[in-house]
Amino acid sequence: MKREQLEVYFIMGSQNVKSNEPLAVLEKALQAGVTIFQFREKGADARTGQAYEDFARACQKLCQKYTIPFIVNDDIELALKLDADGLHIGQDDLSVKEARKRIGEKILGVSVHTMSELEVAIQFDTDYVGIGPIYGTKSKDDAKPATGTRFLNQVATNYPSLPIVGIGGITPENTHEVIRAGGDGVAVISAICESEDIQATVQLFKINK
Repeated sequence: MKREQLEVYFIMGSQNVKSNEPLAVLEKALQAGVTIFQFREKGADARTGQAYEDFARACQKLCQKYTIPFIVNDDIELALKLDADGLHIGQDDLSVKEARKRIGEKILGVSVHTMSELEVAIQFDTDYVGIGPIYGTKSKDDAKPATGTRFLNQVATNYPSLPIVGIGGITPENTHEVIRAGGDGVAVISAICESEDIQATVQLFKINK
């Protein structure tokens, strides 16, 4: 994948949107210029069953309208069923080896927290890695403690050709710190989902890098 596709990486599920219009939030974000989208429908208030699949399809359709990659978080069966552009997995999901085997040449992103996890991801041709949480985050109930940019910088220094996206508590005000450390982009949930002016927020992410 192209590094610039990670510039403003929007992650969303219906549970992240206080209003009842998550699709409206997604479309505004796409119009504003987010460069890739990850469907992450998880948590106590997440949709399930047919409603879950229907919502995923609706999000995918919007991404196709704006020609933005549609990535599914964790759920490889859904990713394959919808013929999504890619899959993002964490360390508690299926193995990187199995994911790559099953999705073929689709985009594969992996969350990594240690050099050993990173080396496994690279071994199976991961397209990009997600590193974080860089700062404190309220978007994930199971988030690990914030680590700052040190590990991200270590990865960027040792693997300069590997696309990297930083995640966790990232705002327009601290985006430049992630980019300066070697990140190619920032992954964002709350800053966009809770924004009163999504267009302006997305543009600030682009300007402040």
